Amino acid sequence: MSWFSKVKKPLEAITSTNKIPEGIWKKCDDCKEIVYGQELERNFQRCPKCGHHHRLSALERIRLLTDPGTFRELDAQLAPNDPLKFRDSKKYRDRIVDSRKKTGLAESAVCGSGLLENRPVEIAVLDFDFIGGTLGSVAGEKITRAIERGIKGGHPVIIVSSSGGARMQEGIFSLMQMAKTSSALGELAEAKIPFISVLAHPVTGGVTASFAMLGDVIIAEPKALIGFAGPRVIEETIREQLPEGFQRSEFLMEHGFVDMVVDRLELKSTIARLLDYMCGEIACPLPLHEEPDENNSEP
Repeated sequence: MSWFSKVKKPLEAITSTNKIPEGIWKKCDDCKEIVYGQELERNFQRCPKCGHHHRLSALERIRLLTDPGTFRELDAQLAPNDPLKFRDSKKYRDRIVDSRKKTGLAESAVCGSGLLENRPVEIAVLDFDFIGGTLGSVAGEKITRAIERGIKGGHPVIIVSSSGGARMQEGIFSLMQMAKTSSALGELAEAKIPFISVLAHPVTGGVTASFAMLGDVIIAEPKALIGFAGPRVIEETIREQLPEGFQRSEFLMEHGFVDMVVDRLELKSTIARLLDYMCGEIACPLPLHEEPDENNSEP
């Protein structure tokens, strides 16, 4: 009976001719479940099984927050230089080139004007994949210009931070941006124009110590790491074990450092309602961390 001697193709031969293209399936960093890649993209990199928020690029973040076709990038031509001719294990100039190839961006900050549920806003987003989303002299200048446009046009400002802090390769030129952006936000506050700060994983260092924590309302994504120094550095400094969940969004909200922890898929609608309240168009629709003063109608 010939079928007993039938030769089957080895498994390797079958799989080699029917390879699954890369990127179709992805493993969630949190629950470790396998997730369909396109489903992750539709959910803006939020795991449909456990709700874990994977990192978004600056352009993905802008698509999340602005109405389709309304965003207009500004100051895109501004690019970082190397004022200190800095080099550690690698030349700073080479790091810039590598980050440009990786992200397609000229700098860590992407800024521009757009509509958020038909409300005009100025928006700035830090992309962590560009040298850790660090704040260099050009990023600081772009964010400052976005704030100044908000003052000039009377438009609310939204800054989304995902950053390792000030960019050490630019030394004092980077640290100056902390003061510059904070000063611009002071002028925005004097003009009584809302500023909403959104904190994505992670936000540390000089960004935490400046504009990221100056929002009229500070919103954090779930489980985002937020702090100045990292938990390992703190533990080694104070020689004590830190509490469970220390420096995570939920811990910071419990202790009054952020106002709200909002799921990414609800972020746009939440900001829209907050802007209506802060601009005096509706009564407060959301439970902020601190109850609003009934005797004060201004944001």
